[in-house]
Amino acid sequence: RSLGRACFPPLPCAARVRTRQNSWRFSGVPVFLIPGGNLPRRTWRSRGGPGWPAMRWGLHPRGPGAAALAAARNLWAPPRLRCHPGWRGTTGRLLVRSVTGASNQLQSSNNGRYRDTVLLPQTSFPMKLLGRQQPDTELEIQQKCGFSELYSWQRERKAKTEFCLHDGPPYANGDPHVGHALNKILKDIANRYHMMRGSKIHYVPGWDCHGLPIEIKVLSELGGKAQNLSAVEIREKARSFAEAAIKKQRSAFIRWGIMADWNNCYYTFDRKYEAKQLRVFYQMYEKGLIYRSYKPVFWSPSSRTALAEAELEYNPEHVSRAIYVKFPLLKPSPQLVSLIDGSSPVSFLIWTTQPWTIPANQAVCYMPDAKYAVVKCSKSGDLYILAADKVTPVASALETTFEVISTFSGVDLENGTCAHPLIPDKDSPLLPANHVTMTKGTGLVHTAPAHGMEDYSVASQHNLPTDCLVDEDGVFTDVAGPELQNKAVLEEGTDVVIKMLQASKHLLKEEKLVHSYPYDWRTKKPVVIRASKQWFVNITDIKATAKELLKKVKFIPGSALNAMVETMDRRPYWCISRQRVWGVPIPVFHHKTKDEFLINSQTTEHIIKLVEEHGSDVWWTLPPEQLLPEEVLSQIGGPDALEYAPGQDILDIWFDSGTSWSYVLPGTDQRADLYLEGKDQLGGWFQSSLLTSVATRKKAPFKTVVVHGFTLGEKGEKMSKSLGNVIDPDVVISGGQDPNKEPPYGADVLRWWVAESNVFTEVTIGPSVLNAARDDISKLRNTLRFLLGNIAGFSPETDSVPVNDMYVIDQYMLHLLQDLANKITDSYKQYDFGKVVRLLRAFYTRELSNFYFSIIKDRYV
Repeated sequence: RSLGRACFPPLPCAARVRTRQNSWRFSGVPVFLIPGGNLPRRTWRSRGGPGWPAMRWGLHPRGPGAAALAAARNLWAPPRLRCHPGWRGTTGRLLVRSVTGASNQLQSSNNGRYRDTVLLPQTSFPMKLLGRQQPDTELEIQQKCGFSELYSWQRERKAKTEFCLHDGPPYANGDPHVGHALNKILKDIANRYHMMRGSKIHYVPGWDCHGLPIEIKVLSELGGKAQNLSAVEIREKARSFAEAAIKKQRSAFIRWGIMADWNNCYYTFDRKYEAKQLRVFYQMYEKGLIYRSYKPVFWSPSSRTALAEAELEYNPEHVSRAIYVKFPLLKPSPQLVSLIDGSSPVSFLIWTTQPWTIPANQAVCYMPDAKYAVVKCSKSGDLYILAADKVTPVASALETTFEVISTFSGVDLENGTCAHPLIPDKDSPLLPANHVTMTKGTGLVHTAPAHGMEDYSVASQHNLPTDCLVDEDGVFTDVAGPELQNKAVLEEGTDVVIKMLQASKHLLKEEKLVHSYPYDWRTKKPVVIRASKQWFVNITDIKATAKELLKKVKFIPGSALNAMVETMDRRPYWCISRQRVWGVPIPVFHHKTKDEFLINSQTTEHIIKLVEEHGSDVWWTLPPEQLLPEEVLSQIGGPDALEYAPGQDILDIWFDSGTSWSYVLPGTDQRADLYLEGKDQLGGWFQSSLLTSVATRKKAPFKTVVVHGFTLGEKGEKMSKSLGNVIDPDVVISGGQDPNKEPPYGADVLRWWVAESNVFTEVTIGPSVLNAARDDISKLRNTLRFLLGNIAGFSPETDSVPVNDMYVIDQYMLHLLQDLANKITDSYKQYDFGKVVRLLRAFYTRELSNFYFSIIKDRYV
């Protein structure tokens, strides 16, 4: 209805005298009615004056907020009238009306007849929820509003587009933590945004259920009893452990308000999932992208299995026993002969942080383009060869001085040899290599092909031996000699090697070095690099296509693309076999007496059908003749099943989860609109998903990749129980034992913390962070309460006001609101939820509360 009709309540100021049509005078001050209703337009147009701009904006002149508006919007406000304002209405009766037009007729009372002229907002929305009220109210709302039915409801509605967010499966081995909360809530915000934009959401949550961490956890809980368990019994207990963890995590995720297809989750131990995974494995094997080979891999003695790079964590406080060792020159190159005095012995200086690898040395590598020097030691008079750039720092480390006798190019070392410091009559050739650097050491690198990836590459080029002297337990084998046999390489074995070097007079110095060193991500113990027969993915043949496809993928932040490419470039190959039992078996049969294995389409298809029907336990429960029946063998020429035994290796969990796209993603395209995980997944799930997808169908499984940081304590420190800064999401929501120290914040505060954080860096959380989030929500609640109170009784049919009839200030606020909506939408498109919160917070505090509310509370009409 028209906003222009006005009625004036009885006022306690001077008598009202009507002076002219549509003009009133109070205490000698003329008041002009704002245009609208049945008032002649000519009247208000002719009534201009110094007060008109403020009046036209819908302000009470010089009322609360008028000065601010005048200053900010270039308006002039006249002196304040000595009377109460009128209220706009749609009838001639006295109405108490909000700025939106809602009305509530109040009856006059004997003790306050002018009370009817005061705006009294009415709402049941509380200003605060104290203590347990917050979580209890949230649970009540979740139940009454049918949160559990939201996902199925939106799946059934008609929508032109579908948005698919593929859930990277969390590991099913523990209680839910704040890292889970950060990840799941970010995904939920993304899904709800796209749902509100009209898309149908496809979001199937999943869990990573196999692998070393669960198996080790189960075995550690069993203690000595674990030694007597069969593979099947270990698998049963591991499954039970995973299912219990899934139950806890699922319950927490639902409590956090995550909208998902909770009735159809995916699990990597589901038999149909396992069958899909084996199909991907064989497709890659058939294309020559999966192969078996003897190569050095990261090996965990504490877990007795190979590990992938993504299964390592680096301990920056690891202490190694670094040593300087001399390798005597045996045969100098022709170029070197003229530079040295043949009457004095010369040795090459090397530096290593892994003394236990010296017995496995096969060569000494140099940098062809670098400058090297022959130096004389002032202490001993010995001649040494090392990089020219390292002369001063090495002399300082050895607490001596070097006199440079001559310098030469690295290529002049070609075809030279030196003596092995521990094995008599063994030569170590001098070889050029690209991995030699001048950042540390002497510019010469001791090379043990069985214990280094770069070393192995050099050995492959020059046909060097790659014999491994270390077994599965991380101890020296008998091949290492009686002095070293059965000694742990990282402990007593290192000590013995150093003593042997001292005895042979090849050790120049030993020093303690604190540096970053790879540890087993679950046992928290150091790993070694050890050559063994494993199954590998040939990344080299996939990498070029994968990089090209990544150019078509949107990465947020953009720097994540380069980080992912760099992790791929650092990875020469991907070891996918593990020497454990809790996982999907590699469907290969090994000959009992020959170094041969059997795998083809017939044998693999048979195993896939068994797994799809019964699960992967069949690999351990069925006899070999059922795993390899005669009808299958007859198709491939009839080898005897008794000659073969099922392999004992399982697929690593990154291959497990990396094939999830083949099972979960809908449609023939099977590409997700969004993958959203932590930055550690650039070398983990993002990469394994990409490589398996590119290998089998030459397409990326994702269109957009969003990468978030890790959660830290509020001071930026890593969370740990020893520091007492571990935050439990359940305690955040429901409170701890002491409500004063750990109050119940509710899920809204937890979600607000996620939403407001700059998730593209590390995300901090702690009591002060949570209190700030609670305060933000409290301010928002007050704003909403004021709005709700003012629209009590509002009826769109009778009380709506056309935009053209609104005050300018109301139109201006609609403009600001639309501008906010545009900016927020742009931020949502970039998955910058922190910016969304910042924009929203600035709007409801500055534009809405401080500016608009402060003005309209004293609106003059």
